[in-house]
Amino acid sequence: MKNHLVVALIYNQLCTFEFGCTVEVFALKRPELGVSWYEFATFPVDDGPITAAGGITIVPTPGEVLLENADTIIVPGWRGVESEVPQRLIEQLQAAHARGARICSICTGAFVLAAAGLLDGHKVTTHWRYTDLLATMYPGLTIQPNELYVDQGSIVTAAGSAAGLDMMLHLVRNDHG
Repeated sequence: MKNHLVVALIYNQLCTFEFGCTVEVFALKRPELGVSWYEFATFPVDDGPITAAGGITIVPTPGEVLLENADTIIVPGWRGVESEVPQRLIEQLQAAHARGARICSICTGAFVLAAAGLLDGHKVTTHWRYTDLLATMYPGLTIQPNELYVDQGSIVTAAGSAAGLDMMLHLVRNDHG
């Protein structure tokens, strides 16, 4: 049986705290827990090496990592709440969701999921600074501004950056007890 594959999106201007937390939770092996831990990979939204916030360069996981192989996809923030989400990424996220992948966002990553139409009709959260803007841009959402994270089954959204840790620990608890 294959391990659960968690794929984190990486993109130019990547939010390094959210990404670092994702790596810490899912990429580090945890033999002390006695469970089959996650496989972890990155998926580049943009071409070439990724230049994250602060000028850090990140090289994507070697080989072809496809979102269609992911069991869980994490969107660790986004480069700007009004920054366009590439149509190719929207289609890939929609296809992953349609086949049953769990798709999660941290902080402004909710704007990516909303742009893909994946949050329509769902209860969601994002960083408190952006809840009003998210509601204005996507009026079909039910914003939960006071929640650290909102689990809607195959869609999970976390508020601010640190709330992403709570969300990811919630995912681990659901997956492994």
